[in-house]
Amino acid sequence: MRTVLLIVLGALTSVGSAQQASFSIAAVGDIMLGTDHPDNRLPDDDGASYLSAVTAVLSRADIAVGNLEGTILDGGVPSKTCDNPNACFLFRSPPRYAGLLRDAGFDALSLANNHARDFGEDGRSATMAVLDQYGLQHSGRRGDIASWQNDGLRFAFIAFSPTLESYLLNDIPMAIVEVTALAAQHDIVIVSFHGGAEGPGAMPLPFVEEFYFGETRGEVVRFARAVIDAGADLVVGHGPHVPRALEIYSDRLIAYSLGNFATYYGLSVAGPAGLAPILEAEIDREGRFLSGAIHSAVQIRPNGPSWDDSRTAYDVIRRLTEETFGTSMFSFAADGTFRPAP
Repeated sequence: MRTVLLIVLGALTSVGSAQQASFSIAAVGDIMLGTDHPDNRLPDDDGASYLSAVTAVLSRADIAVGNLEGTILDGGVPSKTCDNPNACFLFRSPPRYAGLLRDAGFDALSLANNHARDFGEDGRSATMAVLDQYGLQHSGRRGDIASWQNDGLRFAFIAFSPTLESYLLNDIPMAIVEVTALAAQHDIVIVSFHGGAEGPGAMPLPFVEEFYFGETRGEVVRFARAVIDAGADLVVGHGPHVPRALEIYSDRLIAYSLGNFATYYGLSVAGPAGLAPILEAEIDREGRFLSGAIHSAVQIRPNGPSWDDSRTAYDVIRRLTEETFGTSMFSFAADGTFRPAP
């Protein structure tokens, strides 16, 4: 079954007994609010103001999703050894930081990425338990799929990556099976994926299988189109740490990478890695993309994501989109909004 998202940029309401015709989803890339391993690298105010600038946009969306890059737990034993802490990172945030994510407006988080198992599968289990405690949906480990109801619609959120024990990004036939089954039981299927090569050189889409330090990072275009053919309604990517193009495929929106969003420590925020776009998508109840906006934020440490009046993230995503797919797919406006071209 397919039915999904009209962004009336605000909360779901009903007129009499009628259901709202559409609603909004806000999506971001990588999130890591600070780590206390091996040393305390947490924000000075314990993260209280780290997401304050962007909370209004995240909270007004009917659903907000992102990629949790790391673990949230007390203690635990790392699953890998970092001989050089300046080049190898283990991310562990204290459980109270899940409350910061909830209070900022997030509803569902991906736990399918290369840092979700920094403290082993036990660490991911502990993260899942903390998110449950704070009322946050999640997906990542095989068997872990978020499912909930809102305004008479049944939603599913499933996350893929090329990492151990996760729904595998590079097993497209199995991804088709999983999404087909979800689409049969849900009206709206949101797919998150963590994949693609990394760094500024990875900003253009290569349309082939990607590798990073010899590790496969998936064939993201073929994957995204395949899961939409299987019934997905919105596909959101991250992993390259930089933005990538948007695409409309079968009336559905694909964001191939939203880059970094709120990464306090470890991950570089130099140049395009410091861009922190928030994608806001308006989708009708059949899953068709209607309109959207790229809210341009930037990371300048030690602050969290802050608004960028020059709209750099929007300009970059627009340029990459038009260079990749031409100018006839979207109509872009100067204020950061866009919609399908006539």
